Amino acid sequence: MPEDDLLELKFRLYDGSDIGPFRYSPTSTVAMLKERIFSEWPKDKKFVPKAANDIKLINAGKILENNKTVGQCRAPFGDLPKGTITMHVVVQPPLTKAKTEKKVDEAPKKHLCSCSIL
Repeated sequence: MPEDDLLELKFRLYDGSDIGPFRYSPTSTVAMLKERIFSEWPKDKKFVPKAANDIKLINAGKILENNKTVGQCRAPFGDLPKGTITMHVVVQPPLTKAKTEKKVDEAPKKHLCSCSIL
């Protein structure tokens, strides 16, 4: 595959630091990206994923599905020059773990409602 076809991606973590940039083929899957992020994750961070499935990737406001390719996830930017695409990374533990960690002696929470007008 020619070098011109490769996409340059970097991954922005919750604290504003980045992993990458790395060059990927448009046929690379989101699952492959997550595996790379998991292997490159800095060990000094407060939140560390336990597995690649704990990582969620967000691009152009959408959570990317594991079976999609990088080419399918690219947002159409028209005639912008080629550059590095930044994807946001969120660490989300599995839901079953979060439910079992609830403290029994926790006081009931009050439900509050708020609205934001943008």
